[in-house]
Amino acid sequence: MENLEKNSVLVVDDELLNLKMLRSILHEDYTVYTAKDGPTGIEMAVSNNPDLILLDILMPDMDGYEVLARLKSNSNTRRIPVIFITGLDSKAEEEKGLSLEAADYIGKPFSPGIVNLRVRNQIQIINQIRTIEKLSYLDQLTQIPNRRSFDQQILSEWGRAIRDQIPLSLLMIDVDKFKIYNDTYGHLQGDIVLRTVAGTILQTLQRAGDFTARYGGEEFCVLLPGADVVGAMKVADQIREAVQSLNIPCENGVYSSVTISVGVHSLVPKVTNTIPDLIAKADQALYTAKESGRNCVRRYLA
Repeated sequence: MENLEKNSVLVVDDELLNLKMLRSILHEDYTVYTAKDGPTGIEMAVSNNPDLILLDILMPDMDGYEVLARLKSNSNTRRIPVIFITGLDSKAEEEKGLSLEAADYIGKPFSPGIVNLRVRNQIQIINQIRTIEKLSYLDQLTQIPNRRSFDQQILSEWGRAIRDQIPLSLLMIDVDKFKIYNDTYGHLQGDIVLRTVAGTILQTLQRAGDFTARYGGEEFCVLLPGADVVGAMKVADQIREAVQSLNIPCENGVYSSVTISVGVHSLVPKVTNTIPDLIAKADQALYTAKESGRNCVRRYLA
């Protein structure tokens, strides 16, 4: 279990002694993978998706420069930073490596202190970038994915649904009379409601592939890959019932409650369909739910 929490490093070098030395230096702090040649290193980079690659320049058959070029040309590996490990002491060689987007150099013979520092610096940069990226896809109030994250997720699921010809369902959810709730209990209490509804939606979803996000304001959305309209309606009503049953604490021991309206649209997309059309039809179904008295689920009907 401990290894799963570590950052990972792939070392590619044709010298067994170098592989053993670098593994010995790094294994306490990182999960270390090793490869004895360039082609194997590329395969392991794709299959293991390491956080960092240490790559020897001088190797038979495929040198480090070619390996780096191939890594950068592959969408699955192009973002993995690469540190060259080399005994070459040439400004021209260093310039060539940097022009191919190598992140750094480690010289031979190895100094354990230098290896650890250069690896640690790159890992810190990677982790900081990931933290920033994660925050940019997270709604800060509710701590669930935001609209930007939803836009990316629906694009991915749409492509998969077209490719595999499987249904894709979308729920659009709106907290009923939220403005009145805010006016009655205050905006801080309104924030509590939004966080509580978001958490309730998450807890109600059962499948690993199901996805929810805050769409904006008091509106949420749920993507259900592989779910037809019957399954989507069932999930929508489970969410509605779960929210309706909430007792949300307010000040002075008072409890409040809210309800939601849900619009559902499901289809097996074809190339002639579009994502905006899916969203618009789920929105239209949501409007119908609100016009029907709220606290209900409605599907899109052409």
